Amino acid sequence: MPLAFRRGVVAAALVLAAVRPLAAQKSDTTEVARLKAQVDAILRELETMRLGAEVVPQADTSRYGFGPAASKVYKGRPGVSIGGYGEFHYENFARERQDDAPSGLGDRIDALRAIVYVGYKFSDQVLFNSEVEFEHGSTEDGGSVSVEFAYLEGRLSPAFGVRGGLLLAPMGFLNEIHEPPTFLGTTRPETERRIIPSTWREVGAGVFGARGDLNYRAYLLTGFDAIGFGATGIRDGRQNGAEADGVNFGLVGRVDWTGVPGLTLGTSAYVGKAGQGATLPSDPAVSIGARTTIWDAHAEYKARGFDLRGLLAQTYVSDAAEVNELNGLTGDASVGERLTGWYVQGGYDVLRRLRTSQQLLPYIRYEQLNTQDEVPEGFAANPENDQTVVSFGVAWKPLFNIALKADYQIRRNGADTGVNQFNVNLGYLF
Repeated sequence: MPLAFRRGVVAAALVLAAVRPLAAQKSDTTEVARLKAQVDAILRELETMRLGAEVVPQADTSRYGFGPAASKVYKGRPGVSIGGYGEFHYENFARERQDDAPSGLGDRIDALRAIVYVGYKFSDQVLFNSEVEFEHGSTEDGGSVSVEFAYLEGRLSPAFGVRGGLLLAPMGFLNEIHEPPTFLGTTRPETERRIIPSTWREVGAGVFGARGDLNYRAYLLTGFDAIGFGATGIRDGRQNGAEADGVNFGLVGRVDWTGVPGLTLGTSAYVGKAGQGATLPSDPAVSIGARTTIWDAHAEYKARGFDLRGLLAQTYVSDAAEVNELNGLTGDASVGERLTGWYVQGGYDVLRRLRTSQQLLPYIRYEQLNTQDEVPEGFAANPENDQTVVSFGVAWKPLFNIALKADYQIRRNGADTGVNQFNVNLGYLF
């Protein structure tokens, strides 16, 4: 119960205690009338506070696989819910590459994202939720506007609910919960961009729920389109609900265990074909399956001032040679048959023992990934896709929903063309 609300209750009780003896004695009707008016005013204020807390829920906790701001629709009374998040990003690149050649990169600053969540709660069991994303400030200068998710949901019980619409695939840490103040780092890990192609959403339907310490989500989604696959990963094969081909679908599922306070242990997996009816250019009688399999194992601990994460992910693409032919890829431009990535990161709130709600978290992240860990026979791997990224930084959170982060990234790859960079990121959610 909020402190102001508790104080109001105490004040009302004190005034009522004063009114009762005066009323009983009927000795001073003017004083009784004055005190009764004060009681009425206090009660009206308390009712306003109570209704305000219900109508305007705070973006402070995650629900059902969504970030704090995206979860607001679950907390309020029936009706409209509004939330959002955003981030501004500055990049300062080293003047020389890993091999001492000029990098040729200029510094950049970007209004990276501005997000609006709009939801509507029909009842405690049925709701609609959506996310609309504006990227890079303006559609006239390389920016875009996209619907990140939009779904209808019905919950029959805490253990079972159903969803349908444009859904986020429940994989990794950041594909579902990517509001900037919720994670360390000025940039999202490359593993969760190229191995798990976040942000990744498709049209589909599925189930979700919690039973004891286990939380689960499982969906049937439209599949990838292999025409977008390349040497740097499968990210461009996402269809994103944009007039998507519906020849092939995929299944994705996730299970998390939260039996220890602050600890999450989980895994997720996806499997589905990506050919979408395509055939070999050299033999139209041969259809391309391009079965795509993604899995990850993840662990997180957030308690006692610590913010620790680790994730391992792999992606497999069958018929990779046929996909290369479909896309006209030769030599070291091949699609990877196996893509691998992992990272570990840790931070600690050095202000934890002080009397403050602010947080200051120095952190470090170590990451390795290779989008051509294996390639089909007759093709080569480009060593630039075998990468290591080490990030050292600090995050300051003056409030739970605001984060200012800065870090220095040491970027290395097998071709010695990596370019280090310094980043600053200002993010918020509401």
